[in-house]
Amino acid sequence: MKLVKAYNSVSLIIRILCGLLIGAVLGLLFDNLQVVSLLGTIFVGALKAVAPVLVFVLVVSALAQGNDKLDRRFGLVIILYMASTFLASVVAVVGSYVFPQTIMLSEAAEADTVPTGVGEVLSNLLVNMVGNPIGAIVDGRYIGILFWAVVLGLASKRVASDNTKKVMEDFANIVSLAVKWIINLAPFGIMGLVYSNVSTNGLAIFTDYGKLLALLVGCMLVVALVIDPLLAAIVLRTNPYPLVFRCLKESGVTAFFTRSSAANIPVNMELCEALGMDKEMYAVSIPLGATINMDGAAITIAVMSLAAANTVGIHVSFATALILAFIATLAACGASGVAGGSLLLIPMACSLFGVNADVAMQVVAVGFIIGVVQDSVETALNSSGDVMFAATAEYSQWKRDGKSLPTFLGGTTKVDI
Repeated sequence: MKLVKAYNSVSLIIRILCGLLIGAVLGLLFDNLQVVSLLGTIFVGALKAVAPVLVFVLVVSALAQGNDKLDRRFGLVIILYMASTFLASVVAVVGSYVFPQTIMLSEAAEADTVPTGVGEVLSNLLVNMVGNPIGAIVDGRYIGILFWAVVLGLASKRVASDNTKKVMEDFANIVSLAVKWIINLAPFGIMGLVYSNVSTNGLAIFTDYGKLLALLVGCMLVVALVIDPLLAAIVLRTNPYPLVFRCLKESGVTAFFTRSSAANIPVNMELCEALGMDKEMYAVSIPLGATINMDGAAITIAVMSLAAANTVGIHVSFATALILAFIATLAACGASGVAGGSLLLIPMACSLFGVNADVAMQVVAVGFIIGVVQDSVETALNSSGDVMFAATAEYSQWKRDGKSLPTFLGGTTKVDI
């Protein structure tokens, strides 16, 4: 027990950094420590297993408990999520023109499911939306999970007894606590993940693909530090950076290491509570953001697809690239409904330029190699944006109701700091 208390007394971020450092050192020194690799596999498996259940029970419980109004805050949140994702893909297109990239390709990779156009993306989206809800949870198809959670939550609100609603709330709290326990063990999982990547790829991700990785991360930083704050400033008409930095610090850092927006939902919920937000609002908007607020995924699809076109010598006009930005937005929002996630949507975007599937799948393979950094930054951007835009919509309603903004945004309302 003393060891457990000592472990928990150290900041989670410090513990994760220690795990990251130990994993990197072991990866450079040893080639085949299966026990260490297993820690990473178990950690990812646990997150993937519990995150779909978490999204489902949180949304069902929140809607069952909520009042009869889904006010204008929800509409504003959705607009902010979609606008941010679209602008993120535009930033990626502009960045790819200013700093054009080519990719060193190796052997062709293979995939079971490769979308061939935006029509197929939308078709997959709709089919997965109305698929079996149990299957959606088992397979981690978040679009379907969200759809059925909304339907069952609204139905529960109308017919469920107060005792049943209390059971739903208790179950949501139980799953949230289980996720917190898993995240508390993140240092060991991170150590295993970093060891696996470093022992397999060495430092190649920083040398062979360093420029590509720098462009991806650079575009994500522009969105996190310029585009998203600009959207918040337009809505709130005040300096948004205290809110931006707080979300990056308390949500983004954790999401960076866990690499799962859905698993980071309990962290975001706690932050929303600390920010003084209405639980009925954020209990729905945060899980919603984990599904459709996909700035990082849109950037990845756009940058990697344009790099593939450059690699094979295909000139892409700026107008055509903007069409890619639109497709990337749709694809990113539907990424959870397509086998393989956002990386396997790259061939769909590549098809717009005439890049063949073999080349496109080699680009996907490169995406998995640099994913140890790219995916971490992508998740941090997505997850911190979930809270920031939910808070932006909430505080905008405060202003309309004549209530002052929180003190850290220049108002007089006190919230936890």
